[in-house]
Amino acid sequence: MLILATMKSMNSKTKAATAASGPRSPGRPSLPVERILDTALEIVDDEGADALSMRTLAQRLNSGTATLYRHYANRAELVEQVVDRVLGEVQLDAEAFKRSSWQEACMASAHATFGVIVRHRNVATLLAENVPVGPNAMVLRERLIAVLLANGFPPRLAALAYATLARHVVGFATQLRVIGKESEPNDLKVSSRLRRLSRAEFPATLAVARFLPVPLEEEFAFGMKLVVTGLERVLAAGGGSKR
Repeated sequence: MLILATMKSMNSKTKAATAASGPRSPGRPSLPVERILDTALEIVDDEGADALSMRTLAQRLNSGTATLYRHYANRAELVEQVVDRVLGEVQLDAEAFKRSSWQEACMASAHATFGVIVRHRNVATLLAENVPVGPNAMVLRERLIAVLLANGFPPRLAALAYATLARHVVGFATQLRVIGKESEPNDLKVSSRLRRLSRAEFPATLAVARFLPVPLEEEFAFGMKLVVTGLERVLAAGGGSKR
């Protein structure tokens, strides 16, 4: 009875204090994480990576920055999850991936990732700034490294191979962002200029002028073949001196 009486007394005091201080503001309602990330990605796609800030995102959501800080400690944490949101769009059949050769796995992983970044080319800057460690990034990394290890790659060579493939993808993706959609008219101008070169001064360049400049997607694919061919030779030679 004493405990009950004490609780009633405390409740009465609490109600009185609340009444005296006035009603408390409930604040802005929380936002679904999916909506926040989708909107953040829209900003990056529409305006570029530099345009993404907590304030800009809050304005686009018709919310306040305090609402965002309930989910993310800072912009860096938000960026990390935006990048992982993009990597979540990489579609690879897990079972088919396991059954494929390591060469096919490297090609499939690189091309699938590059294809997604083509759709979100402004994300390339964010990928170049930090090594992705979100859930989706971890799964993609794990799958490819597992295939490499299962096919005789020593751990060090598997790590080097994965890192090289990742840099190849990010490097070309960054160029894609810089080139932008206006690349085709510029390519035509360059091609036209090369075709008019003096045969006496630039005979070699003129001989291949009809093939230049090479479209970035073709450069990417050709570079991937070179990387995989190089890895085949290194693996055949014993995988390097250090395991």
